[in-house]
Amino acid sequence: MAGYVGVLVSDPWLQNQFTQVELRSLKSHFDTMKREKGCLTLADLPSQMAKLKQVGENLTEQERESFIRDSYKCLDEDIDFEIFLRVYLKLQAHAAARMGNNVKNSSAFLKSPTSTLLHTISESEKASYVAHINNYLVGDEFLKKFLPIDPSTNDLFEISKDGVLICKLINVAVPGTIDERAINMKRMLNPWERNENHTLCLNSAKAIGCTVVNIGTQDFIEGRRHLVLGVISQIIKIQLLADLNLKKTPQLVELVDDSKDVEELMNLPPEKILLRWMNFQLKKAGYNKIVTNFSSDIKDGEAYARLLNVLAPEYTTPSMLTVRDPSERAKLVLEHADRMGCKRYLTAKDIVEGSPNLNLAFVAHIFQHRNGLSTEAKQVSFVETSPDEAQMSKEERSFRFWINSLGNSSYIDNVFEDLRDGWMLLETLDKVSPGIVNWKIATKPPIKMPFRKVENCNQVVKIGKQLKFSLVNIAGNDVVQGNKKLILAYLWQLMRCNMLQLLRNLRFHSHGKEITDAHILEWANSKVRNSGSQSHMTSFKVSSLHIYITKIAVVLRYRLL
Repeated sequence: MAGYVGVLVSDPWLQNQFTQVELRSLKSHFDTMKREKGCLTLADLPSQMAKLKQVGENLTEQERESFIRDSYKCLDEDIDFEIFLRVYLKLQAHAAARMGNNVKNSSAFLKSPTSTLLHTISESEKASYVAHINNYLVGDEFLKKFLPIDPSTNDLFEISKDGVLICKLINVAVPGTIDERAINMKRMLNPWERNENHTLCLNSAKAIGCTVVNIGTQDFIEGRRHLVLGVISQIIKIQLLADLNLKKTPQLVELVDDSKDVEELMNLPPEKILLRWMNFQLKKAGYNKIVTNFSSDIKDGEAYARLLNVLAPEYTTPSMLTVRDPSERAKLVLEHADRMGCKRYLTAKDIVEGSPNLNLAFVAHIFQHRNGLSTEAKQVSFVETSPDEAQMSKEERSFRFWINSLGNSSYIDNVFEDLRDGWMLLETLDKVSPGIVNWKIATKPPIKMPFRKVENCNQVVKIGKQLKFSLVNIAGNDVVQGNKKLILAYLWQLMRCNMLQLLRNLRFHSHGKEITDAHILEWANSKVRNSGSQSHMTSFKVSSLHIYITKIAVVLRYRLL
């Protein structure tokens, strides 16, 4: 990874218009055209660009030819890769204009990082996320010399280039995700140290639930604005939605009527719980419409007006519901929210335009500040936590982060619930030992028939025995039933197997000598000594080190991948 530089062009502005994925694809296409034609001129491009997405799909050959002829005088000169890129960008913008795409208000969330539209960012979103960073990282000892960040500049992307800010932001969103001793924090970082930071923050972002597809360390180094802002926006979203679960906010049981509904609520993603809470409060206000999204359903501001009136009636403005102009109502909504101490993340324009990311952030902030739920939570057994369950919760969190860092098809929120159908365990086993899973007999979710889940979990146990796991009295049905101790025991052995494989792959760094537990202990103790601590481990057999070993394994994976 450290030696990878990607496709480079001499003009920094031109370089910043593309991701490395797009540059590699376009370079391959350019080389193929040049190899087939011998030499490539502007006159050749209209026909040769037919296979390129956006340009080829949305413009005919005649339209491409006419546009190039109007834009360039001499069409017979040989062109290089950079000229090809400039022509591609111009045709791309021309196609977008023909289709009527409004790129100014495009969302910064990472939905399709390989999109071939011009990469723009929402300035409103950038300003909101910068304000969030300035607020939550203001006391950080290392970053204080860079803060506050000016939202009107591109300083956010410059500061993010060494990876430190992203790592710190991840720890704000999910405290304890990254041991800050693993972050390289110096005034000047060499390429290897910077690469380590980027790898650490990308794997940690995946572990807490961010979608980081086709993003590499080079994208951070080059300050790809849409990609960097996309990662930041997802981290902030995870932070704002952190309280939307029954463990953090047991009062959410008010939203359901019986135990079956409680189980359904536990399995909902945080955004859906937030929508359910919003509709629960709107029902109190007599609002008959159901809000299903954070965009079109709240553009007129009426839902916000009703919600704030229910949550903070003492700040009610009568004209908020009678005014007809959506922009005026949006301003009144924000004034009401400001009096509540909740005016953050969006403007009146963002409400009217239906910015989904900022509206979600605004509603989540309202929930954190004043959720309107009863202060006396219903007595629900799963909310009460015994010391043993607290220990299990710590282990569950470590294993969940590890599984999510592997890049499986789905993100898991809870190890004990999300692994019960066996599918995610099979995917994890296939990552640890490629080819070991017999996918022909596996059933992919959603699984309606219980015996299919048992079949998946039986294969999980069978593969564990092939890998020499100690699985005494463990059957597939134990996983389906959600037996916590047995699931944790299996995951511990699976994680250890994965870590040992990683260490064996590093043999060439130690002249072919296999790395053992003794080497790991020596490495861990040296790191502890370097941090100034006097602690010392003599063995992995001490029970109190169980969680510590798990953390070492996760750090090892983040630093080695």
